[in-house]
Amino acid sequence: MPMLQTSIPLPAGHVIDGYRFERQLSMGGFSIVYLAADPQGATVAIKEYLPRSLAQRSVGLVPQVRPERRVAYQSGMMAFYEEGIALARLDHPNVVRVINFLRANDTVYLVMRYERGRTLHEHIRRHPGGLAENFVRGVFRRLLAGLCEVHTRRMLHLDIKPSNIWLRVDGSPVLIDFGAARQSLQQSEQELRPVYTPGYAAPEQYDRPGDQGPWTDVYAVGASLYACLAAAAPQPADLRLAADKLVPAGVRWAGKYSPQLLDVIDRCLRLDPLARPQSPFALQRGLAAPFSPQQEHS
Repeated sequence: MPMLQTSIPLPAGHVIDGYRFERQLSMGGFSIVYLAADPQGATVAIKEYLPRSLAQRSVGLVPQVRPERRVAYQSGMMAFYEEGIALARLDHPNVVRVINFLRANDTVYLVMRYERGRTLHEHIRRHPGGLAENFVRGVFRRLLAGLCEVHTRRMLHLDIKPSNIWLRVDGSPVLIDFGAARQSLQQSEQELRPVYTPGYAAPEQYDRPGDQGPWTDVYAVGASLYACLAAAAPQPADLRLAADKLVPAGVRWAGKYSPQLLDVIDRCLRLDPLARPQSPFALQRGLAAPFSPQQEHS
């Protein structure tokens, strides 16, 4: 069975190539993110490749990888690095920016621009009655502009959800924490835990990876929009395939939000990939349509 222990983060004050690590910001199943200072003293975020299903750091600086997991660990690290290179070439205000790479401690680090703010997930939790439509439209129009650029570069995100949408202090969104490298790792190691997030993952992410495309991210956008209104994720797609109990947005919020917004959500959440909008461009048009809000939320 894969190891699932929590690894210890690098100690505060640790330095790699002039970058001083200050403290841990977050830890997931695939990486640890730190607050750090670059050689000029500017604040940055640094993401360390450390898949806890394959490696563990219980002491020291170098993760311990079991011999039978070494090939998978190296494969995932290469996918992580290549994804970072692709993001470094993508300069869009609504997509996380990778500005440097570090190699040390038998792993890889991505240096990213640090943005003050909070996740959309945190914002939703503070407003459990649903978010205002003008706010939701503003966030997702800009987010979709970034996603269009991602897809133009022949990349997929594969893990769009409110906790991976960062809201700057001015309210503008940044798409963070791409899942393609995790997807690559899962495909090479079948006994690893799935990388998708129930409620936000499209049906094809469960058992049909060959069917994934821009429409897969479109489903997740629709699920994230649904969560902005419901303050919770929609019914997971695998359960919907067995018994679809998801109340359509057009029914649940009729009269509270505009028909245009509700129609965008329902089209995105279609179970058949071919029935969904095939790219974010069509969603941008739907969210840009004029509307007269029936009811404003906080």
